[in-house]
Amino acid sequence: MLKVVAGLMSVGALFAAAPAWAGHGEIGNDMDLCAASAKGPAVLIDVRGFAAATGNVRLQSYRATRNAWLTKGAWINRIETAAKPSNGAMRFCMPVPEPGRYGIAVRHDRDGNGKTDISRDGGGFSNNPGINIFNLGKPSVDKVAFQAGPGVTRITINLKYM
Repeated sequence: MLKVVAGLMSVGALFAAAPAWAGHGEIGNDMDLCAASAKGPAVLIDVRGFAAATGNVRLQSYRATRNAWLTKGAWINRIETAAKPSNGAMRFCMPVPEPGRYGIAVRHDRDGNGKTDISRDGGGFSNNPGINIFNLGKPSVDKVAFQAGPGVTRITINLKYM
């Protein structure tokens, strides 16, 4: 019984240590959160360079730390929607929990099959770092990190395809 109580206390401590705003969910692309009257914090993201108006596009926000950046399950929010670019571009609004350093990853799954196909799918990151065979599309957190302020922060991400 004592072990069970100790285990429950450990679980309770874990939840107590979690931030009040954990985010961590799939959200819609609510552009009202980035409107002129919006209070933020949020990131207005222009994604450019779509190779096709097919498939799906996924954006994920991460805290810009070495432990969180591109770590499975460590994303804060995710927007996933049909790829419907106009003139090769789409606009998204990604809320963030507080002002601070973040990184955004974008993937264009051209055939919408949910699998990464390096020869067809495109991707990009905040700050538009170069991607090559040596980093396999995973740039360091230092290259993608940007500062989100208390209001709406604007960034542009240029998609790259092989």
